[in-house]
Amino acid sequence: MNSYISVALVVIFAGCSIAYPIHASCKIQWTFGITCDMVKEKIKTQISTWSTADNCPNGAGEKCLYTFVGETSTTITAKHSTPVKHYLDDLTFTLTASNSMCNVKGYSTSETWYAHLDYSTNYCNLNNLITGSGLDKVNGYTEVTSDSVCTQYSSKNCEKY
Repeated sequence: MNSYISVALVVIFAGCSIAYPIHASCKIQWTFGITCDMVKEKIKTQISTWSTADNCPNGAGEKCLYTFVGETSTTITAKHSTPVKHYLDDLTFTLTASNSMCNVKGYSTSETWYAHLDYSTNYCNLNNLITGSGLDKVNGYTEVTSDSVCTQYSSKNCEKY
């Protein structure tokens, strides 16, 4: 009986590992029909706007507790803390200009070493900044990601997370 349980656990864990990244994280690629300087400024402004807990009354939602860490000419780094349990996630946006477009690679990963499933929190960390800043409304906007590179993307609920 114990061997059946062991086999079942291995199959379940292997299935989860194949469907999602091994560690709770998310990679997203976006295209925006505006300059990278404009994209960068909008993301930085949104991080600043949501730097306090004011936008998450009683721990509701995740559109708060962002911290700007730094920038180079082509990157922005930030952190996000969950309002209830204060888990930390590291965020990186890498911007590449292409004609009058801006291609952005977003990456969010949990600092908690044992995190595997995250209820799409890492996706929402990135998505909330893009939608909060209005970048999802600019001409030429596209987004590409999937469960294979973004933990629990297909079950996302960014109004909650």
